[in-house]
Amino acid sequence: MTEEFDDKLDRDARQLATEISPERDLWPEIATAISAPRRSRWTPMLAQAAAVVLLVGASSLVTYVAVKNDGPTISIQPELVFEQASFGGNYNLGPGFQDARNSLRAELDAELAGLSPEARADIRANMDLIHQAIVDINAVLEEEPGNIHLQQKLLQAYREELTMLRRVGGLTRNVTMRNDI
Repeated sequence: MTEEFDDKLDRDARQLATEISPERDLWPEIATAISAPRRSRWTPMLAQAAAVVLLVGASSLVTYVAVKNDGPTISIQPELVFEQASFGGNYNLGPGFQDARNSLRAELDAELAGLSPEARADIRANMDLIHQAIVDINAVLEEEPGNIHLQQKLLQAYREELTMLRRVGGLTRNVTMRNDI
């Protein structure tokens, strides 16, 4: 059966045309392509490199012209006067801080009356420690007014003082308000 099949294929293949002619004449296009000079691969890259060099040169020239300072120098005096804040013995915090501190101190004195003598002694000892730290930092800042580290420590001590005053006031308020005992 395979021989018969192979014979049939051979017979059909012999009946095919052995030569196929193109529908149109391709030789003029082929000849033109062969005779035309080939473009170099380097031509586009060289054109791009020239464009980059031209762009860098032009931007450098524009920058030079913009930065070049041939005209007179004009100085403008600021309308606002800024004063540097300084720390030390003569420095007082703002009135808002002073008011908050004074009201919390008055509240503390009223709240301390309701606490036990031991608790009052502990709170006064802590407050004295914070006050002494503020006095010591201010004394050193009088000698070194530009010391940023000491300025930060002084502000931190003031914040701790306010926090302590608020906590003591909240502590006695919370104790008197509890009704679940």
